[in-house]
Amino acid sequence: MKAVIMAGGLGTRLRPLTDNMPKPMVPIHGRPAMEYAVMLLKCHGITDIAVTLCYQPKIIMNYFGDGSRFGVRFEYFIEKEPLGTAGSVKQAQEYLDESFLVISGDGITDIHLGKIINFHQKKQALATMALTWVDNPTQFGIVVTDENGRICRFIEKPKPEQVFTNTINTGIYVLEPEIFTYIPEGYFDFSKQLFPQLLDNELPFYGVHSKGYWKDIGTIEQYNQVHIDINNGKLSNYYKEAI
Repeated sequence: MKAVIMAGGLGTRLRPLTDNMPKPMVPIHGRPAMEYAVMLLKCHGITDIAVTLCYQPKIIMNYFGDGSRFGVRFEYFIEKEPLGTAGSVKQAQEYLDESFLVISGDGITDIHLGKIINFHQKKQALATMALTWVDNPTQFGIVVTDENGRICRFIEKPKPEQVFTNTINTGIYVLEPEIFTYIPEGYFDFSKQLFPQLLDNELPFYGVHSKGYWKDIGTIEQYNQVHIDINNGKLSNYYKEAI
């Protein structure tokens, strides 16, 4: 299976850390955040990786190169202008000719990707989203599934009065190439545009609860908490070499 690492983020809420570097290059225990996503994919046998870039792409490309230093193979896709999450992935449409996994280049997680892939295949889904739980879901997309795992409600960044669950979208997806039928050219967002469209059209769109560590590093507070969590041994063993 191939994968996409979305690495185009500016990281405005992480300033001043991101004044001179893209968000995926922010250091976590001396290594760029994106390197943790690369390690996670490699540990699950996924080594053909598309990387979508926008903000300061050369910094990422100069560090990671063709991926061989990390035991993977990279193909880079650079946005000339911001295309949104889904729009950036559509750039790699010709490369993604089979089921593929999408993961953020600026999140830290040890979620078992194989379980998400197996669930996706078992359900014969068009799109499957990895889900987790957080105390405050207002900065994420909240999700409700039925007893079979099919997503029946989704609200991106709900207001406090709209919160009806603490289950959220992790930004890790398994998708079929047919998904590009529903992603037009230009700017298009997974959470704000594509996912509501999948729900409206009653397409096979599933969510699977994923045990394990997951932390977005969108703010300085979250960034600091990741370091504390790593020091406290909250990540799985396959990260030990990196920390």
